[in-house]
Amino acid sequence: MQIVHSIAQLRAIVSTFRLAGDTIGLVPTMGNLHDGHLDLVKRAGEIANRQVVSIFVNPTQFEKQDDLEKYPRTMEADLAKLEALGVDVVFAPDASEMYPQGRLVTQVDIPEISSLLEGASRPGHFRGVATVVSKLFNIVAPDMAVFGQKDFQQLMLIRQMVADLDMPVEIIAAPTMREDSGLAMSSRNNRLDEEQRRLAPNLYRVLQAVEAKLSSGLKNFSVLQNEAMTELDELGFKSDYITICDARTLLNAEAEDKDLVILAAAYMGDIRLIDNIPVQLD
Repeated sequence: MQIVHSIAQLRAIVSTFRLAGDTIGLVPTMGNLHDGHLDLVKRAGEIANRQVVSIFVNPTQFEKQDDLEKYPRTMEADLAKLEALGVDVVFAPDASEMYPQGRLVTQVDIPEISSLLEGASRPGHFRGVATVVSKLFNIVAPDMAVFGQKDFQQLMLIRQMVADLDMPVEIIAAPTMREDSGLAMSSRNNRLDEEQRRLAPNLYRVLQAVEAKLSSGLKNFSVLQNEAMTELDELGFKSDYITICDARTLLNAEAEDKDLVILAAAYMGDIRLIDNIPVQLD
């Protein structure tokens, strides 16, 4: 496994893969890898001859400096996990390599998606995500890139960017990986204390209850959303949103819509948890 820190070195390595006729799969991460990340890497290994995993804690997608500083850095453990999976290249640049001018001069924005839900709660977040992923696609030139469905809105954002900018990258969506309790795997889970970890799986349980009501034919979406948020708050969360959306647009679902997604964000203490459940109605 090669570990590189410079764009020039990575491009040189990727060019040798291309000359050999290899396909390249990219998994962008911010490190602090858990089994959900590793599942993405395994999927990349199944569909591409070569795997590139990036580890970069991207400062431009953090609204608060404090959140950026708190993000766990576990590079040694991350590298050991990736080597065990047979990853070809790990790209681990520092901020000055990715942003040599110290800030975003050119920015990539997808306003129709980035202004909704997570974007409304975290201004600028998705602009930072779209820009850094665009940079990674330009640097690595992968044939495909793998993203998890837990970050449903991010996945939609990346797909829209690729379509709009004619990027020759196939976006592969991997199902949400969950702990035995049902809690969606996330690096943020490491910050939960024992009591919070006991309560946190209720986020998924509440979403499952909404899914069951939708599948039974209930269509009063606003009532379902409000009831679910009230239940979350009673369980010890501070709910941000639970919303039932058209899965193709993320706009509020209409009664005739069949392809839905239930999206949720809630705080457990100061830790923000997100989750979602896609729902296909008959």
